[in-house]
Amino acid sequence: MFKKRAFCLTVWLVLLPFAATANPPAPTVNPLAEALAAPASSCDVLRPAPVGAALERLEAFYRGRDYQLAWRDYRQIDHLLEALESLADDGLSPASYAPQKIRRLTHSASSDPRHRLCADIVASHAYLQALDHLAHGRLQQDALEPLWRSPDSPAREDPHQTLARAWRGLDDPRQALASARPELPQYRQLRQVYAERRRQALPDWQPIPAGPSLHPDERDARVPLLRRRLLGDTAAPAGEAERYDATLAAAVRAFQLHHGIEQDGVVGRSTLAALNVSPASRLDQLRINLERLRWLAAELDSRSLLVNIAGASLSYIEDGQTRWRTRTQVGREARRTPPLKSRVTRLTLNPTWTVPPTILREDKLPLIRQDPEYLARSRMSVLDRQGNRLDPATVDWHNPGGIMLRQDAGPENPLGRVAIRFANPFSVYLHDTPSQALFARAGRTTSSGCVRVQDAMHLVDLLLQDGEREHVAELLESGRTHEYRLARPTPILMAYWTAEAQEDGELFFHPDIYHHDAALLRALEAAERSQP
Repeated sequence: MFKKRAFCLTVWLVLLPFAATANPPAPTVNPLAEALAAPASSCDVLRPAPVGAALERLEAFYRGRDYQLAWRDYRQIDHLLEALESLADDGLSPASYAPQKIRRLTHSASSDPRHRLCADIVASHAYLQALDHLAHGRLQQDALEPLWRSPDSPAREDPHQTLARAWRGLDDPRQALASARPELPQYRQLRQVYAERRRQALPDWQPIPAGPSLHPDERDARVPLLRRRLLGDTAAPAGEAERYDATLAAAVRAFQLHHGIEQDGVVGRSTLAALNVSPASRLDQLRINLERLRWLAAELDSRSLLVNIAGASLSYIEDGQTRWRTRTQVGREARRTPPLKSRVTRLTLNPTWTVPPTILREDKLPLIRQDPEYLARSRMSVLDRQGNRLDPATVDWHNPGGIMLRQDAGPENPLGRVAIRFANPFSVYLHDTPSQALFARAGRTTSSGCVRVQDAMHLVDLLLQDGEREHVAELLESGRTHEYRLARPTPILMAYWTAEAQEDGELFFHPDIYHHDAALLRALEAAERSQP
């Protein structure tokens, strides 16, 4: 009897684990996690449903909160809606973030748990989108105005920063959005001007008719309209309504200064075209440039060279502030200067100039064919692909093949005394130039893609550390070509924007030299239309 009982007990102990695991309890599925696994079907109010990076960000946001609802009460939602409304000052449409849907869902969610859950997801999605758009831009830059990035250039902001801001800011969404907003002075200043102008009623405006160029002291029937445009209600002297007087000419020159036009006081084709851009279009121009500055801020390092291609300027940034600024000459439309991000690593002192193939074919060959002495006078050597010198007399200049032209260092060399190098696939660089007179022009699209720098030697001084300056000065003085590697590389960002504001609110527009503005505005408007 004992053996039988012992046997039964043994069997029972062996089978006990199987009995315990034969019918395990069903795992608890968090409703929020379940809804996020298929948001389109779980929450039909979430249209269009987030996909890709937006969905991943939304899932990570709730995962970091152990899938707890984020928006606890109406007060929190009201703060979120106020924060979303403030995006209008950034040139972003608050309607793109579904504020009416958030308000409607939140106020009707208490009776249905599923409804409450979906309302929370809709609010969080809008919140995360707003944070991301402020920090990185509403649109994908690389789909519109691609920026080439060097593999060794510093990385963009960690995407987890958006989540960290979101978690910290749930009790104060407006402060969360403020922390995501670019700290870049250029952004802050342009945003302030845009915010002020968008609140103002658009002025009574009508275009100035076309006609011959208008010079100071001439009479023209268009002068009263021009006066009203630039001087408001300032009356002309008696009997002089149609005379283009000195006061009006000064106003025209000020207008030209602020629109990147030669300050000659002549109302010619360029000035008339700028005058005939409507106030609404100028507001749109500010809006798209706020978007560009969001892209720029996401890429810019606290110490960097910053080139505005459209504005033909270069700034030296240190500790996030502009410490020095100078004029540049950039590529004409047929040979555009490319947007890029890289690091300045070396200088070519007393550089020679190897003529790029396009310039050789389009510019130099016609000159050589017309003037056999051109090469000698320009101190240019003819080389084969291996770098061996050739006798120019042996080259068939109507069908040259496998040759290069190289100009010796010296005062006539188009690179001047220094070339400033950084990795890129476009063979572009910054450089000095003997063509100093061109810096006085308002329009400076005069290069073949490289960036000519006014006062390039001062820029070199900024790139060098104390122990390097004396040595570099000696190498320059030698007159020989030297490659000099910088002890401290400097990031460089070459970007494109067509409007900027100064600290005092003074606004400057730059000609859209490469015709990018219209496409960017269309893309921004299309993105806003696609949102609920």
